Amino acid sequence: MSRTATEDARDPSPALAGATDTLRAILTDLESAASARGASPIAEPDPSAPGRGEPKEGGPTASLGDLLERLDERAFGLIMLLLALPTSIPFVYVLPQIVCLPMLVLAGQMASGRESPWLPKSLRVRTFEIRRFKSVLSGGERYLRFLEHFARPRLAPVTGRLGTRLVGALMFVPLISVLVPLPGTNAVPAAGVAVASLGLIERDGVIVILGLFISFAWVALLLLFGVQAATILKGWLTAHI
Repeated sequence: MSRTATEDARDPSPALAGATDTLRAILTDLESAASARGASPIAEPDPSAPGRGEPKEGGPTASLGDLLERLDERAFGLIMLLLALPTSIPFVYVLPQIVCLPMLVLAGQMASGRESPWLPKSLRVRTFEIRRFKSVLSGGERYLRFLEHFARPRLAPVTGRLGTRLVGALMFVPLISVLVPLPGTNAVPAAGVAVASLGLIERDGVIVILGLFISFAWVALLLLFGVQAATILKGWLTAHI
């Protein structure tokens, strides 16, 4: 993902399984491992983070650290896509804001030029219910597969080393929007991040640009609406006070 165009041309990895199949295989592997152990796959829960290392009700769980260990060379794109999917659900709050925190950390690492993702222990031990993520993946699968059908390596500079750093920096804008717990601030920007992440996985600069455009266009509309609302409110207050 963070390689030069020349390296991309020699690298056979574009023939790897698509993002959807890769994520589903990873989640299935995590679920099998957790079920075999009869608990969350975390060996040593962090005592300073109550509840984070404890199994959750409702099915097998895994930690973000376990997920990172199973990702291939497309790790940044894969984990960003997986985390972006549940934040793309409209009218859901709290969960998007929680999930967005590791996404901000990862975007910062992309911008700084890291070649593989790293999370602090406080985030690595955070657990998630595997079946819930599989359900979210199933819900977005038809859209992901539609994009995968058209995805192919192109515009190599966008997904090269410098391009990936720029993409990571630009992702801060929609991710900050996701952090705002207001109607309309999370679903579309997160969906744009998911599309851009899919583009990174498939090394398709066109899809990366499309995802960023979706995110930035929506954030711009939100800002425009906010300015208009503030202007109307100011006029009303001036007239009545």
